[in-house]
Amino acid sequence: MDVSEMGLQHSDPCEEWLLTAADRLGLLADVFDALPMAIYTTDAVGKIVCFNAVAATLFGAEPTDGAWTGARQLYWPDGTPMHESPMSIAIKERRPIRGAEGLIDGPDGTLLRILIYTTPMFQGETVIGGVNVLLELGEQSRVAYLEQRLAAIVECSEDAIISKDLSGTVITWNRAAERLFGYSAAEAIGRPIMILIPDDRRQEEEAILASIRNGTPVARYETWRKRKDGTLVPIALTVSPLRDRSGRIIGASKIARDISDQIRIREHQTLVLNEMSHRVKNVLAVAGGLIGLSARSAQNPKAMARAVQERLGAYSRAHDLTRKTAADVAGGGAESTTLHTLVHAIVAPYVIESGEDANVVVAGDDVSIDANTTASLALVLHEFTTNAAKYGAFSTPSGKLSVSTRETGDFVELVWTERGGPRIAGRPTRQGFGSVLSVRTVEGQLNGTLQIEWQPEGAVIVLRIPRERAER
Repeated sequence: MDVSEMGLQHSDPCEEWLLTAADRLGLLADVFDALPMAIYTTDAVGKIVCFNAVAATLFGAEPTDGAWTGARQLYWPDGTPMHESPMSIAIKERRPIRGAEGLIDGPDGTLLRILIYTTPMFQGETVIGGVNVLLELGEQSRVAYLEQRLAAIVECSEDAIISKDLSGTVITWNRAAERLFGYSAAEAIGRPIMILIPDDRRQEEEAILASIRNGTPVARYETWRKRKDGTLVPIALTVSPLRDRSGRIIGASKIARDISDQIRIREHQTLVLNEMSHRVKNVLAVAGGLIGLSARSAQNPKAMARAVQERLGAYSRAHDLTRKTAADVAGGGAESTTLHTLVHAIVAPYVIESGEDANVVVAGDDVSIDANTTASLALVLHEFTTNAAKYGAFSTPSGKLSVSTRETGDFVELVWTERGGPRIAGRPTRQGFGSVLSVRTVEGQLNGTLQIEWQPEGAVIVLRIPRERAER
């Protein structure tokens, strides 16, 4: 380094004047001390060689034996103590560290935020030491830094975060809001928040703004909002007042989360709970029906007990068939069966006669059905059978059931005909859960159709499913 590089001039421009090595070191030390940031250098093993006054002030002590022994503790941004310093990392990995965040104990016990710039020094390919610059963020810089961090957090949030002024005009709009509602930030900012409000919920926004003007946050609640394409999306919404530095309310921040998945889960849970309740009631009703059915044909109590036991066992096996097929489908271990085999398994508990006096007749084309279809059909046929036991052909001694199957075109058709049960006055005024479950299963899982005729002599049910669904 020569004199001109240092900005120094001699009174005689013709005289060549050079600083001594000591002068250079002294000047460098003066420059170090004049800088407003903490600076220190180390040798190749990390031992402190020199430091400035700001560094000593920041650490609260001068180094002892080349280390900041007894000085204030350094932490990473998450509060974890720095067991290995950035200087050690830079020297070991032979790379600079630029703008790493850190914390250090302040003189009053508070944590001060610092930025760390560490650079290893080389002589040729050999690391001979390093220089560390630590910049404490002042109050203004700290506020700006925190604002930047907050903005980054908002922008990267998975929740839609929107701010608006007291007139309802959008001020900020993060990426999650773009994904959720379909409007880009350029399209949304400056427009009224009402672009998101369905017509039947406009009073919500008026109530929200009134609450915010009074300084009252709006606690999390579930509602619906409108996307750019006009579709509605269920959201969980929280709204808080926005204040300026003087405490004056200047707007509101909204946090919206898409709860479509939670809604679907809740609906499924409700369906499962309703089905469990329905199943329990059915079991009790069927048990009573089987006892009554056995009592009508039994010659003595012992024969009745045996008949009840056999029929409950058959009912249990039919129930296992329904449960196992569903489980086997999920596990990929189920095998195909036939439609007649399935029907016989489900109605077996109610068969009391055979031959010409049989109360159950199954006839027609016996179609092969795969595991997926077996599971769904088992549920539906179980519903038919349970209803017949509670209200139809299986609830009276003279009741009979005829099940006919056939292949017609691209469909497989099953006709379930009940006769001899209680006379039917007409279509029920109320649809039970079992009927809803049957329709959902046939239409949703089998892509089929289900029709019920409520004839005075008994119900006639026609179930049709595509052949490809049955045999795939």
